Amino acid sequence: MTGDFTYIEGQCSHVGRRRGILAEHPEVKSLMGRNPWTAAWVIGLVAAQLVVASLVVEIHWAWILVIAYCFGAFLNHALYVLIHECTHGLVFKKRSHNKIIGIICDFALAIPSAMAFRKYHLMHHKHLGEHGSDPDIVSHAEARLVGNSAWRKAIWMFFFSISQALRPMMVKGTEFWDPWIVANVLVQLFVNLAVFLLLGPAALAYLLLSTVFALGLHPLGGRWIQEHYLTEPGQETYSYYGPLNALCFNMGFHNEHHDFANVPWNNLPRLRKLAPEFYDGLKSYRSWTAVLANFIFNPAMSTYSRIVHTAPTEPPPAHPRPAASAAQQAP
Repeated sequence: MTGDFTYIEGQCSHVGRRRGILAEHPEVKSLMGRNPWTAAWVIGLVAAQLVVASLVVEIHWAWILVIAYCFGAFLNHALYVLIHECTHGLVFKKRSHNKIIGIICDFALAIPSAMAFRKYHLMHHKHLGEHGSDPDIVSHAEARLVGNSAWRKAIWMFFFSISQALRPMMVKGTEFWDPWIVANVLVQLFVNLAVFLLLGPAALAYLLLSTVFALGLHPLGGRWIQEHYLTEPGQETYSYYGPLNALCFNMGFHNEHHDFANVPWNNLPRLRKLAPEFYDGLKSYRSWTAVLANFIFNPAMSTYSRIVHTAPTEPPPAHPRPAASAAQQAP
């Protein structure tokens, strides 16, 4: 394990690649916009989770664990992706309407996270790779604590939701509380109380377990490593093109998303097809499980396996087309 991040000068690659794609493929603008049908998916997934929660109250707790891991985690992970869509204003035109539908996602997650995610995820895009300003990068203390031990990395992944929840504490100059976050917390407390009183504690436990598994040591957990953990020299963002995109609203198309955050989930595969010369040469993945296993068991991988930009500079020129990589589809 290296004892620090990989430092490079200048801005992230997405700025130049976006300019290059716009220059060669101006038709990409037709993919930008909003998809109001995303709201129907939110309502449907929340309703489905609440129905399942009402059905598990009479079964043994061990089966609740199994159902939460094998089924509920997929639905709650999808809802986190839809919170992500709301965060970027890709559902409705009005900002407040996007915030409201994001808060509704939390009804099945049992944790009031939509508004806090919105605040800090937008900072992640604005300050990608800037330590202390990008909330997606761990602190030095956390990185040293996890180290490169397989069992410590596995535990860290299991409790990844806690790591994410504490990450805002390291972001400089940003006040956590605002009226929307307060509203998010109060509304979710009311929803959780209603679930507890109307459906029972087992139902609330099912929803919470589904969220913990969706964000942790689970085949879906490979996503958190896939997005920005360094496995190809100089490449700070990676896409996943495997079958689980069908269950996760194309969240694996992460290079594409960072290049064009105003393209909704349904158009991300079209973006890649429109400009293959910009994406085909980048390393990508086909298996989140393989990504997760490599992170845990590869002693060269740790939470320090990230690119950090030493200082922002002027935007680079249009990004050149990447050369083909022999490691493009590994692991």
